Amino acid sequence: MIKFLDLHKINERFREETDKRIKEVLDSGWYLLGKQNELFEKHFADFCGVKHCIGCGNGLEALSLIIKGYGFGPNDEIIVPANTYIASILAITQNGCSPVLVEPDIKTYNINPDLIEEKITDKTKAIMVVHLYGQAVEMDKIWALAKKYNLKIIEDSAQAHGAYYEGKRTGNLGDASGFSFYPGKNLGCMGDGGCVTTNDDKLARKIRAIRNYGSEQKYKNIYKGVNSRLDEIQAAILDVKLPYLDEDNKKRREIAKFYRENIKNPEIILPDTYDEKAHVWHIFAIRTSDREKLQKYLSDNDIQTLIHYPTPPHKQECYKEWNNLKFPITEKIHKEILSLPMSPVLTENEVQKVVEVLNEYRL
Repeated sequence: MIKFLDLHKINERFREETDKRIKEVLDSGWYLLGKQNELFEKHFADFCGVKHCIGCGNGLEALSLIIKGYGFGPNDEIIVPANTYIASILAITQNGCSPVLVEPDIKTYNINPDLIEEKITDKTKAIMVVHLYGQAVEMDKIWALAKKYNLKIIEDSAQAHGAYYEGKRTGNLGDASGFSFYPGKNLGCMGDGGCVTTNDDKLARKIRAIRNYGSEQKYKNIYKGVNSRLDEIQAAILDVKLPYLDEDNKKRREIAKFYRENIKNPEIILPDTYDEKAHVWHIFAIRTSDREKLQKYLSDNDIQTLIHYPTPPHKQECYKEWNNLKFPITEKIHKEILSLPMSPVLTENEVQKVVEVLNEYRL
């Protein structure tokens, strides 16, 4: 079976280095907010080209911390793509804000900048962009709208570690960005983890306190905070893997290029990109009219696939109040999308087999 993502094989490449760093943590007797966090936060901030990186528990909490840090709450609206993983939406509603959903561009699957302005009201506080599947949102129009209406830009960069837009990395394209380091990400730890990146000194200081019970000094709580800290072992693992991220992303681009140039089947719609050198291909998502049939066919040929994502947020049971809303482009994507194997450890033979099997597929 060609695995969709072989996490053991990915992480085994770093085994000697991670074992050494984990031993350092265990021997130190310091397991939270210590040396490893400081190292990783500095290195990841430098990588993204920003002043601050604040480690936290996971990607959802990273986004929530940004919203909380800005003081957004009830009666505030945040514009967000309808086509996204539900964490983007949860971060907004957890803080009592109202998500305002906007359809994606059918070619890139990212939010359509041309549809945002009509959704802006006097309650709008921010635009949350989601760099879905590893491709940065086209930001020019969004930057202009944020300036025109005095809005914050929040990046959901959970799927786009190392991606670029006009020479700048994700994490440095808005006012603040949330990253996830879930194990399956392009930069993943071996558990849960996340961070916030920003150039806003005031926001960074506030988030550092909020993530730690709202405290800058032990037992003195200046904010109604939360407990959301990146532990030392996960920080150490991430710091080991970070120097290899660009090379891993380069391999993903090579695989995506091979897929895009060699899959020749009229039943399959290939993903589009406006800049092949900037995309990091966290997910290589194709579309087809009969997804279930294609997925079964690939499984029968020992190729594992996943669906990102089968049900859009506005159709989830937890948001029953939205279930009657219609977002036809989003719904079409969620009905047809299927993700092919994609990782830096796929072999040439495996990639070639995926292509050959897909080219033989018939409805």
